[in-house]
Amino acid sequence: MSEIRNRLATLLAERSVKLGDFTLASGARSSYYIDARLTTMSAEGQHLVGWVALAAIRDAGWDPQWVGGLTLGADPVAYAIAHRSFHDGPPIDAFTVRKTPKDHGTGRQIEGGLPVGARVVLLEDSVTSGGSALKAAEVVVSHGAQVLGVLALVDREEGGRAAIEGAGYPFVAVYRAADLVRSERAVSGAADA
Repeated sequence: MSEIRNRLATLLAERSVKLGDFTLASGARSSYYIDARLTTMSAEGQHLVGWVALAAIRDAGWDPQWVGGLTLGADPVAYAIAHRSFHDGPPIDAFTVRKTPKDHGTGRQIEGGLPVGARVVLLEDSVTSGGSALKAAEVVVSHGAQVLGVLALVDREEGGRAAIEGAGYPFVAVYRAADLVRSERAVSGAADA
């Protein structure tokens, strides 16, 4: 498993970490940006994320029936976990939380058939403030599901963990942003030499 975990870290550093001057969704400035979707939406990324994220859920002792979170970052992570869980058992289904309810049809805010009473793990591709996870939690809890915890692929370590845990949800991050940025800087520096 450590080989798969290391390969995913390398892929995230190579594909998803961008160095420069960026404005984050929170409005804060940063010298790096992590667009995890460049990894999580790739074929190899899907394969690796499924293995690594499912193992992290099991290592945390969580036993969800469903995984998902706020669209769009959580979606590919949820689908990768659902796919891997079908092979490893027991199967875990995926759902998506829309940012706002649909204004047509059934008016749902949660897609995928999440039943009332389901045990869920909320997902994030990258956590900064924790706002997306907390918004998803509010919708999911209002729907009547039980949140076991929040799993992030990458933690920027900028207050998200504290906000999520402060709201009463256990939090697990697979990678720290600082480690991925350090790897990308090492690769970029080697390429410039």
